[in-house]
This record gives sequence, structure tokens and C-alpha cells, in this order.
Amino acid sequence: MARSLNEWLWQHEFWLPPGITWEDMQESEDVHYPQPRDLLLSIPFALILVVIRCAFERAIALPLSSKLGVRDKQRPKAQPNPMLETFYSTRCKNPEEGELINLAKQCDLPVRKVERWFRRRRNTDRPSLSKKFCEACWRFTFYIISFFTGLAVLYDKPWFWDHRECWTGYPQQPLQPSLFWYYLLELSFYWSLVFTLPFDVKRKDFKEQIVHHAATIFLISFSYCANYIRIGSLVMVIHDASDCFLEPTKIFNYMKWKKTCDSLFMIFSAVFLISRLVIFPYTVLYNTYFYSMEIFQPFFGYYFVNALLIILQLLHVFWSCLIIHMVYKFILQGTMEKDMRSDTEESDKDEEREKIREKEKNGIIYFSNITSNNYIQRNGSEPLNSRTHLTNGHVKER
Repeated sequence: MARSLNEWLWQHEFWLPPGITWEDMQESEDVHYPQPRDLLLSIPFALILVVIRCAFERAIALPLSSKLGVRDKQRPKAQPNPMLETFYSTRCKNPEEGELINLAKQCDLPVRKVERWFRRRRNTDRPSLSKKFCEACWRFTFYIISFFTGLAVLYDKPWFWDHRECWTGYPQQPLQPSLFWYYLLELSFYWSLVFTLPFDVKRKDFKEQIVHHAATIFLISFSYCANYIRIGSLVMVIHDASDCFLEPTKIFNYMKWKKTCDSLFMIFSAVFLISRLVIFPYTVLYNTYFYSMEIFQPFFGYYFVNALLIILQLLHVFWSCLIIHMVYKFILQGTMEKDMRSDTEESDKDEEREKIREKEKNGIIYFSNITSNNYIQRNGSEPLNSRTHLTNGHVKER
């Protein structure tokens, strides 16, 4: 069964253009082609990257966060309550109003206290500022290394300047050692992101991130097996270009360097929109869809790799819409709003409003808020600061 599946999977019709078989891709002492078994090296290398990341965050990023003034917010902890904890862990982290009422009856607590317990419990699970800082530092370090590695590898390659060269002699294009290690570095990194996904900071586009990582791994793996390495190397270096500006933007945001953060975000937005909506469609999509047809006829690998590239481009459009919205808000308001992908922390201001409402019911609070001219008009122009509200709702002049 396994042998039959393996033979079916590696049919040359799936991976190679018409007229080319695996016999035509045999290696010699001087010529080496990509071998699917090479991809297995990415798994141990990904585990090594995870270990390096843990060491980097503890030994470098975390001490750096303290020196740069990144402070975690003190969060009030939820009081131990086994019944609420069981509901939180097994059923729902954000219960509806009816569920809150039932839980309040079971615990013999006011509904607002149960609501407050869940709010504080959710905040406890949210990542701290220092964790976000460490994660951004690691990704920034990798993207910088990866981007300049890609430039160093591709700078003297003819297809970096003339994109038609991506298909010259395809698929019998020898694999150069520098391209092999560049591919292995990128693939190992994205596998490491998959391994650490449950522990990383979860944002609102968590599902899109999963799709992105899966499409990237499939794209890198398939392009390696089908010897789409030249076009694949262009895809990777284009993506790393904008990521080099995104991570330092987050870092300065956590440091509360507002002006630097805003400036870097504008640079990142320009680089992202140009690289993902202009350079990527022309350099990669148009190149793969049209230029490749000058060399061979369409086959399964052609359709599959283009489908993966289209998925990436749809994600580019999705993130571009978020970025354009943030830039638009920045132009109108003069300040950058929070990352729309971030999971914002729930504040205890709701608790303050609850206390105010309780005081209003007891008739203890005095209405001292006034308009900019110190008056609130009521039945004419009586100044509110000369009156107080009694418990029965009547007004008494001071």
C-alpha cells in the first residue's frame, strides 16, 4: 500500500513538464539536482532554530527589554474559583449573558462579579508586553539575516535581473550549494513557526497566519521538488524585504517610542504595498504564468504552484487592506491606531462604571460634570453646580 502510494505520488507527470522524466534528472559528479529527501533536513534544523530562539529570547531579548524600559502591565488576578475555572477551561472563555446568570446562581455571586472574574481571567492568558517584545526581536533578527542572505545569494544570478532566465533550461537547472542552504534556512524557519504556533502571540488574523505558513511550506517544498528554485528564491527575498521593517515597528511600539514607531510603520507600509502588490505580481505571478509557457506546456505542477502563489497574493490583499486602513486613520488623526490584528486587553474601566452605577442607585453620587462653559442647560439655563440630586430624584438648591 505504501509503495503504491509512493509510486503514484512521484509520477513525473505531476512534477515535471511534458517530455521530461525522472531519468532526465539523474545526478552526476558535476551536476546536482534537488532531491525530495533533502527536505527532511528542514525538520531537525527547525528544532535547532527553536532552541536558538529560546536561548536568544532569554539571554538577549528579555534583558534588552528591561534596559529599554519595556514594562509589563500589572494585571489584577481572578480569585480562585473551581467552578468558574472549569467552565472557562472546558466550555467558553467569553460566556453569554444567560450563561453568566446561571454561573452567578451556582456560585452564589453577583453577575457583575462573575463577569469581572472572566474578564480578569482572559487578561491573565494574554501575552505580556515583554513576551511580544522578545518575539519581535527574534523575528527581526531572522528576517534581517535571511533578507541579506538572499541578496548575497541572488545578486550575481542572471534571473535576479532578467526574470525570463528563471526558465532557461528548465527543469534541468543544476542546484547550487548557496541556493540549497538558502532554501533550507527559509523552510526550517517556517517549520519552526509552526512548531511554536501554540505558544506564540495570537492575533486576530491567527487563522490567516496558519494558512500563510501552510501555503509557504507547501510552496517552498513543492518548488524545491519540481526545481522551481529560481522563482522560489525571488518569492522569499521579496517577502523578507517588508518584514525587516514590520518587526522593528513593533519593537519601538512596545518601547513607547511613538514618533519612531509611526515613521517606521509608514516606511513598512510603503515597502509592503510596493513589494506585495506591484513587484510580486509582476516578478512572480506574471513571470510564472506567462514566461514559463515559452519553455513548456502546462502540467499539474504548473497549475499547483500558481494556485499556491494566488493564495499568497490573496493574503497580501487582505493584509494590505488592514494596512491601508491604518494609514488612512493616521493621516486623518495624526496618530497611529493600535495594530488591528492585536488582541486588545480588556480594561477594568468597566468595573469603575459598575461602581458608578451602584452609587447612582444609592443616591450617593453628585453630578459635577459640566460643559465647557460650566453649565448644563436644563429647563432653561440653570447651573447644575448649584444643585444636588437627592435619593428620591428631586432637586434641592444649595
